[in-house]
Amino acid sequence: MSEIRKHYFLEDYCIVAADRGKRPSDFSSSPEVQNATSCVFCAGKEDKTPPAQAVYKNGQILRDSKEDLIREWQVRCIPNLYPALSPGGIDAPYASGYGFHEVIIETPRHDRRLTNFTAEEMDLLMEAYRDRVMHYWAQSEIKFVSLFKNWGKQAGASLEHTHSQLIALPLIPPSLKKELDVIHAQDNCPYCRIVRLESSNARSIYENAHFIAFAPYFSQVPFEIWFIPKAHVSHLGAMSDEMLHSLGAAIRHVLSGLETVLASPAYNYMFFQLLQDDSYHLNLRLQPVTSKMAGFEKNTDIFINTMPPEKAAEYLNNGISEQKVH
Repeated sequence: MSEIRKHYFLEDYCIVAADRGKRPSDFSSSPEVQNATSCVFCAGKEDKTPPAQAVYKNGQILRDSKEDLIREWQVRCIPNLYPALSPGGIDAPYASGYGFHEVIIETPRHDRRLTNFTAEEMDLLMEAYRDRVMHYWAQSEIKFVSLFKNWGKQAGASLEHTHSQLIALPLIPPSLKKELDVIHAQDNCPYCRIVRLESSNARSIYENAHFIAFAPYFSQVPFEIWFIPKAHVSHLGAMSDEMLHSLGAAIRHVLSGLETVLASPAYNYMFFQLLQDDSYHLNLRLQPVTSKMAGFEKNTDIFINTMPPEKAAEYLNNGISEQKVH
C-alpha cells in the first residue's frame, strides 16, 4: 500500500509507493570509467588547472603561485574553470553574478574514492571542508556557502576523479529561508527532535559519538540518507576536530553500504548549514541517483519513492554486516 508522508516539520510531502518497489540492484547507476591519463585533477597535472587557492600538504595549508605550483599535495582547492559565479562586480552582487565557485580535489590519486579513503584522509577532507566554507563565508557580501559533492556522470560530475565543490552566494536560498520561518516559530529545534526520533529505530543506519545517519521518514528518493550531529551546531565552523572526524567516519560507513547494496551508485550529497543564524541545525543529505524527476514531480513538487526508507535501511544494514564478515 502506498503512503503520503509529510516532512518532519515543513508542509512538504512525498509518496512512498511500496507496491511499485524494486530490488536494490534495479537502482544501480554506476559511474562511467574515465581514462586517467587525460584527467587534469591527477598529481602531475597541476599546470592544467588554475593555480590552487589552498593546498593541504603535510599539516600545512599552502597556496600556488603562477611560478611555483605545489606538488605532492594531499587535498587541492582550485577555482572552477567554468564558474557559476565569479568575484567581479561586488558593488552589485545580485545583478552581476557575484560569488565564488571552487573545486576541492580530494586526493591526488585517480583510482581513489571515499569508500577506500583511510581514516586520516577522511579526517583531512572534513577539515578542508570546514576551512574552505569559513574562508568564503568571511568574504564581503557572502550570505551562504553551498558545499556539495557530485559523484558519477548521472549525478552531474563532469570528471570521474573524486572531488567536491562549493559555491558562495550573496543570498540565502529560499528553501533555507522556508525552514528558518518554521524553526523560528517553534520553541525547540526540530532537528534535535529528529535526532531523538531517528536514533535506534527501523530507519537507523549508523551512529557514533557525534552523528546519526538514517533513511529519513520523509525520503524523496530511494536510499536517501541524512546525517545529523547530535549536538546543536549550525555550521561546520562550529565543529571540533573530533566532531568533523566523526562525520567523516559516518559518511565513509554509509557510502560503503551503498556501494555494496547498489553496486557503486552515482550520488550527490549536500550540506545544509547557516553561519548567521544559530537556530539552524546543520545537516547533510545524501541522495543516490536511483530515480528521475518526471512530470508529476515537476508539476507538484511531490516525489514518488518506490523504496520505503525502512526497507532501504534494512538492505543497507544487511549489506554492511555482510561486508564486515567478508
